[in-house]
Parts: sequence; structure tokens; C-alpha cells
Amino acid sequence: MNRTSLNARRVWVTGASTGIGRAVTLELVRRGATVFASARNESALNELVRECGDDRVAALPFDVTDRTANQRAVNDMHRRAGGLDIAFLNAGTCEYVDVAAFDSALFERTIRTNFLSMVYGIEAALPLLRQSPAPQLVGMSSTVAYRGLPRSEAYGASKAAIKNLFESLQVDLAPEGISVSVVCPGFVRTPLTDRNDFSMPFRIEAEDAARRIVDGIEARKPEIHFPRRFSLLFKCLTLLPSRWYIGLCARMVKQP
Repeated sequence: MNRTSLNARRVWVTGASTGIGRAVTLELVRRGATVFASARNESALNELVRECGDDRVAALPFDVTDRTANQRAVNDMHRRAGGLDIAFLNAGTCEYVDVAAFDSALFERTIRTNFLSMVYGIEAALPLLRQSPAPQLVGMSSTVAYRGLPRSEAYGASKAAIKNLFESLQVDLAPEGISVSVVCPGFVRTPLTDRNDFSMPFRIEAEDAARRIVDGIEARKPEIHFPRRFSLLFKCLTLLPSRWYIGLCARMVKQP
């Protein structure tokens, strides 16, 4: 597959204030792209602009769960840069479910932040992407999308929905020449994963994840998954019969 240069490409990154989104923004700038960086934390975005230069990064702070705000942000990109070449929709959150105190509000928060915000971003970005000579749409899912894991009923469902959404878009947008990629990382060291209370095998640094993601964007890979020794192992585990897989996962659950 031919690689696409990122030099002078106009890229939108959501969730850019910290973690993977911030690291991807820095990597994109290093490779010559101009980035519109979005997140709720305006001060963190302004620091990113100072680090990279306002000719390379523009801060567009807003709440991705606001449909209208997504449209305003894209309109601002059009006004400033005349278009958009790549949308990397990355913003997200994680909350784990306690089935003893099952809470539908947790699901609403997670699905709104992880999935619906991405739908809003796609809706807003597609008209501009259709005007680009080499458009790309990229969404952040997770290896947890491959199959259910303990306590991940809300987070996993949101990431599985994203993976399914982007796989469908790969088919439906192909006739328009829009390249669609879904990112399925394993564990990456970020402020979000720092809160986890369980072992995270093969966890990598955000900078390493960013290089792999941007490499995948340049290569227009349909699925960008890493670290491969973890993601490929997980893919193999999903082939197990359900009874075996459930028994294996049950051993992972902490007993009271």
C-alpha cells in the first residue's frame, strides 16, 4: 500500500489535550501536518500551541458531546484553512461497571462521550473531507472491542460500536475515495489508564502509540492495532468457544 505524506495536510484531532491525542498531535506536527486540536481543557490546548507554534497547531476548545459545537468547530477550520484532509476522532473516557450496583447513567455518559461524540464529529467533518483530494477519517476504538471483558460492559460496548461503525463506513465511503481507519490499541500509559486498578500487560508509552497510529494513517491502514504481541493474542482469544472464553475471563474477576 502506498504511503501518504502528511506534509501540509490539515488534520483535526479531538481529545488533544492529553494522552494519546496530545502525543499524536506532536507526531503529526513533526511530520509536517497542520493540526486543529480540540478538547475541553483550553489551557492545555494553549500550552500545546505554545509548544508547537501557532502556525502549526490551532486550538479549538469545545465539548465533543455537543453536536452543535462540533459543527461550529468544523466551520472554524473551514474559515481558517479552507478545508480539512484528515479527521482523527479520539476523545473518550472510561468508567468500569459494578454489576452489584448497575447504573444506567454510567452507560449514558460513556456512550455519549465515546460513541455519540464521534458520530457528531463525523457528521460535521464529512462535508469538508469530501472536498479534500486525499481525505481520511480515523476513529479511536480499542482491543476491548474484539470481545467482552470483565467490568467493561459500558466502555467495551462503546468501543465495539465505534469499531462496527468505522468498518461499515469503510464500505460505504470507499466509492467516494474516503479512506477510513479504526484504531484498536492495547494498554497505553495515559492519565486515563493510570487510574486502572489491574495489571496492564504490554503497556506502552503514549509517544510510542502515537508513532504507530501516525504510521498507520500514512499507510491508510483499515485497522491500526498495537502492540501486536497483545492485539494479535487477543484476536486469537476471541476465536475460542464462548464457554472457554467466559471461563477464562471469569478467572480475571476479583473475588470479594
